[in-house]
Amino acid sequence: MGKYGVVLFNLGGPLSKDDIEEFLYNLFMDPYIIEIPLKGFLRRVLASAIARRRAGKTASYYDVMGGKSPQYELTVKQAAALEKKLREQCEAKVYVGMRYFKPYIEDAYKTLVKDNIENVILLPLYPQYSRTTTLSSFEEWNRVSENPSGRMKVLQIESYHDDPLYIEAIADRINVALSRFPENVRGRVHMLYSAHGVPERIINRGDPYQNQVVETVNLVSKKFPNLHSLSYQSRVGPVKWIGPSTPDELKSLAERGVKYLLVIPISFVSEHSETLYEIDHLYRNEAAGLGIQQFEMMPALNDSPKFIEALSGLILRKIREFGQ
Repeated sequence: MGKYGVVLFNLGGPLSKDDIEEFLYNLFMDPYIIEIPLKGFLRRVLASAIARRRAGKTASYYDVMGGKSPQYELTVKQAAALEKKLREQCEAKVYVGMRYFKPYIEDAYKTLVKDNIENVILLPLYPQYSRTTTLSSFEEWNRVSENPSGRMKVLQIESYHDDPLYIEAIADRINVALSRFPENVRGRVHMLYSAHGVPERIINRGDPYQNQVVETVNLVSKKFPNLHSLSYQSRVGPVKWIGPSTPDELKSLAERGVKYLLVIPISFVSEHSETLYEIDHLYRNEAAGLGIQQFEMMPALNDSPKFIEALSGLILRKIREFGQ
């Protein structure tokens, strides 16, 4: 079947607390994150000012996580497991390219060139498509790659929010989390699916992210009899974001008498600040203050065998297109 390179795209995160400001600067330099008509020097000045102001506040998040984001290490484990799985059927090598911190997408591209890889598949670790994540990563690849001879053929996987094995992988993780509740209350556990939010204006422009999140939740929830709801987290800035927000939903559930709550990070495939700090620390404490008796978080998919099998299936189906 030939030799193939697979590039896993992820956002990346600080590898130490000293990296926080640089990570935030890269994040706010992305025009899909800060949508203002500034380029060059003016955008760099603005991104630097925002990153410097937020770095001190954000440092406390990483104290909770041991001083760094675990996302890079977890993505490397995903890459290793996926490469091992793919090599059962083809000659493939899996690379990691981060959007906002090392190793960057450009680093992955340069390594592919060095390894003389001609057939490449780009696989964002964002199951639901959004211009703020998926498109941003694809465009960064296009910016840094140089392919004047057309030697390198590149195919993209844009989303897999409804892939059956991906849905099964989430269900398996939910069962792990449900086992933490006493057996006699598991049927009364409310399942709160929490996805990363985006500004409402992005959805109004036709971004499919919210619809795909809803579809994922619908497919997963069919596997469980529990009551469930969907909310959005990680709001930043003064603009209106899609809702309801996860903090508001926590309050609403507590007012309705929910005592057993399982939060499912539905748009995240590896642990990072949005799960380990925001959900498992901040929201956990808020829930306790609201009178919720037991709060649990579904562990992220990380390199779980079912999730790796799902990614492998996506890649193998895409590989067939090289021969067409």
